[in-house]
Amino acid sequence: MAIEQIGDYEIEYSGVHLVESNGWAAWVEIFGPSHNPMHRQPVFPAQRVAVETSFASQQEAEREARRIAIGMIEQGRHHATPG
Repeated sequence: MAIEQIGDYEIEYSGVHLVESNGWAAWVEIFGPSHNPMHRQPVFPAQRVAVETSFASQQEAEREARRIAIGMIEQGRHHATPG
C-alpha cells in the first residue's frame, strides 16, 4: 500500500489480488484535513475503484488507483472553488 500527501489530503492506494480472476483490483482511501494530528479524517472510505477492470499486475492497479484518487481530489477542489 502506498501513501501520498496531495495538498491537505492523504491518499492510500494499492493493488489487491483478485483470487477469482487471477488479476488485480485498484483500491483507494482518501483522508482530509483534521484538527488533531493523531486522527485522520476519512473523506472517501477504502474501496475498489475502476470496478469493471481487472489489471494484469499490482503496479498497473496501483497506478490507476493513484490516478483516480488524484482526480477525485482535483474534482473536489474545483467544486469547492467559488465562482
